Amino acid sequence: MLRTLETHFSAIESELNFTPPDPIGVILYTEQAFADITRAPGWVGALNDGRIRVPVQGLKRLTPELSRVLEHELTHSFIQQKTHGRAPTWIQEGLAQWMEGKRSGENASVLLQVYDEKQALSLGQLEGSWMSMPSDLAAYAYAWALANIECIIQTDGMSDVERILGLVAEGSSTEVAIRETLHDGYDDLTLSTVNYLKKTYGR
Repeated sequence: MLRTLETHFSAIESELNFTPPDPIGVILYTEQAFADITRAPGWVGALNDGRIRVPVQGLKRLTPELSRVLEHELTHSFIQQKTHGRAPTWIQEGLAQWMEGKRSGENASVLLQVYDEKQALSLGQLEGSWMSMPSDLAAYAYAWALANIECIIQTDGMSDVERILGLVAEGSSTEVAIRETLHDGYDDLTLSTVNYLKKTYGR
């Protein structure tokens, strides 16, 4: 696990052009201890509250799934330290999923359907905590967050994500940081993401 974490650390460090100044703690739990200590909803597979907390009961070897979880949670630690805890949840979760290797293909049609039915949540609604969301809404929020980050990276590159995080770290609101970097507000980014999903994954 330590070797895997070190590999992921180097990869994220390179992608985000940032080295966290503070140590990153990782705590492994049994399933019951994780539930008792974190009080997280049942759909939460790991948690990062400054320390990476992962349930690993019965683990005999490091699985590909656990490797992805570690990379996801480690990305959160990078973002937290880079932005001094100011990054909104949709950027946190979107970028963490991107770094662990997820892409929007399997969710594109559902996201487009939700958008066409005018049921899509705004990015402003996804800035705060998702912990009180029911599992189906959380699944949508994760998919939509990834789609927006994927659109930014695939259209303009990781350097734009770096700049957005830098502006947020300096105290800008996320939408102002988006506007200064992409010259788009939240509504424009939403439309760009919808068009990206249609163009990339078909409809």
